[in-house]
Amino acid sequence: MDFAYADALNQAIRLLSLRHRARAAALLAPLGLHPGQEALLLELDRTGPRIQAQLSDALGCEPPSVTLMTRKLEAAGHIRRRPAPSDKRASIVELTDSGKALADQIKHLWRALAKETVTGLSAETVAALPDILNTMTSNVDTSRSATRTAAGTV
Repeated sequence: MDFAYADALNQAIRLLSLRHRARAAALLAPLGLHPGQEALLLELDRTGPRIQAQLSDALGCEPPSVTLMTRKLEAAGHIRRRPAPSDKRASIVELTDSGKALADQIKHLWRALAKETVTGLSAETVAALPDILNTMTSNVDTSRSATRTAAGTV
C-alpha cells in the first residue's frame, strides 16, 4: 500500500471516529450523559446485572473508567451497585427503572445516529459494515497486543 492511500485511509478513519463521537456526545448531552456511559447502560440492558470487571471487559475499557462511570450513573439514579455474593470486593451493577427508561431513549438516539451515518450508502454496503468494522477493530487489537507482548508490557 502506498503512503498516499494509507494516509487517506487513516485520515478517513480518524475523522469518522472523531466526528461520530462528537455527534454522539451532542445527542447524549440532553440526557445528561457523556460518551461511554451509554455503552455501559446498553450493555446492562442487553445482559442484565454484571460484575464491574465483566463490564470493563465487555466495554473494552479499564476498570477505573468503569468505576467512575458507575459512580456517576449511580448518583444519577440510573444504576445500583451491590456486593457480589461470591466476592465481597466485587460489585454487581444493575439498571434501575430510570436506567431502563434511559436505555430505551439511547436506543432511539442510536438508531437515528446510525441512520445519519450511513445515509447515501447502498443497502449492501450498510449490511456489510458491521463485519468490516469489526474485522478492522480486531486487526488493530491483534497488532496492539502483539506490540505490547513484544515490548514486554503485557
